[in-house]
Amino acid sequence: LFLTGCAPAATEEYPFAPGEEERLTVYTSHKEEVYGPILKEFQERTGIWTEVVTGGTNELLERIEAEREEPRADVMFGGGVESLAAYEDCFEPYTCAQAGVLKAGARCEGDVWTPFSSLPIVLICNTKLLSRGEVTGWADLLDSRYRGRIALADPTVSGSSYTGILTLLSVLPGDDWELLARLVENLDGQVLAGSGDVVEAVASGSDFIGVTLEETALKRLAQGDQIEIIYPVEGTSAVPDGSALIAGAPHGENAKAFLEFVQSYDVQELVVSQFSRRSVRTDVPDPAELAGEGIKLVDYDVHWAAGLKEEFTRRWSA
Repeated sequence: LFLTGCAPAATEEYPFAPGEEERLTVYTSHKEEVYGPILKEFQERTGIWTEVVTGGTNELLERIEAEREEPRADVMFGGGVESLAAYEDCFEPYTCAQAGVLKAGARCEGDVWTPFSSLPIVLICNTKLLSRGEVTGWADLLDSRYRGRIALADPTVSGSSYTGILTLLSVLPGDDWELLARLVENLDGQVLAGSGDVVEAVASGSDFIGVTLEETALKRLAQGDQIEIIYPVEGTSAVPDGSALIAGAPHGENAKAFLEFVQSYDVQELVVSQFSRRSVRTDVPDPAELAGEGIKLVDYDVHWAAGLKEEFTRRWSA
């Protein structure tokens, strides 16, 4: 875990440090390039000092659960919503003022979490090692031709990787656990530490195929990486990542203000213009490169994915 942006207590060294009523502690699995500008603007607009703790989605959620008796954080910012749903007892429902403008399917029943952006899962391949069109979908991850050359982050740490594997299980025919066993066999013992390593492994040629988020692939493609983005022919998921108010948050009102802020029109425009993500608001259009042409979206059951997490983790570890 990495701590940054820490607001110190008022002392002789920091005579103007705010009191508890002007503070906020955020746990986030976002990269700094995402959370940095958002938190900076939030602090400037509200005067609320923000302390940030970063880490993987699952490790932060486990920390929130461990701290339930004495919560240390106010907001969980980031993580696929099926991961948040698996820990819904740790969160307090909150309905944002502009929830009515959210896209269909983006809003959680009961508002246990609030959506931040829509994130299609895609496959990528190295265009120097594989011809364009050679990889078409999820079934290729089970093809022995690519054994040991598949880039996949540890799904017990990476929320996007978990979503990717659950998407594979939901669209391919057969028993879920048999499919998982076949995937693990084809990984041949190779699992990457984090989702940020996937595109690097494919772009460098260490691996042929990778499973990642659309936004991550688009950014690296814009930087000139020799990769191809594949929207699986079987269909893919576009599960939102979200934010959630931690139950018993020490600074609950400030946490609610932050949730309102990240769902605001201004921030949602930033989601599209700077982060290569899709907005969850109906009044913020996606740019041309994210128009969705050729993408087949599947009906991904968030509650099914959340309910499967414990069993999945046990079988994956085994």
